[in-house]
Amino acid sequence: MLEIFVDADACPVKQEVYKVARRYDLRVWVVSASHMRTPADEPKVQSVAAGSGFNAADDWIAERIGQDDVCITADIPLAARCIGSGAHALGPRGKRFTEDSIGETVATRDLLDTLRGAGMVSGGPPPITGKDRSKFLNVFDQIVQEVLRKRG
Repeated sequence: MLEIFVDADACPVKQEVYKVARRYDLRVWVVSASHMRTPADEPKVQSVAAGSGFNAADDWIAERIGQDDVCITADIPLAARCIGSGAHALGPRGKRFTEDSIGETVATRDLLDTLRGAGMVSGGPPPITGKDRSKFLNVFDQIVQEVLRKRG
């Protein structure tokens, strides 16, 4: 069964994930360092406290995600690990990570980390917008439909 894994500590689109999961009756794993509140009226949404160790939530997801499951994350290394497991990875702004794009995305992330370390770039991404949320919903729904059609 298709399952959704949310790298939840800084995920701004949890409500959108719940909406799509409800539509298709999918299980959602909300994974974070400590227990996170989830909607009481969503029995298929489960909070997981993976612990505060370095990459604990990422490791929990990567160890359990399966073929054609979906991971919602802004964490590029986690997205790469999920893709390597045959899963789908989607960023909170609707960017779909693929085998073809993940290498370039990792390289860009590493370059920006280097520039930030040298003081040449500061700050992070801009706040998420309504347009970002809409794109996320559309791409997420497309991925779920693709997987469900594939599974017949």
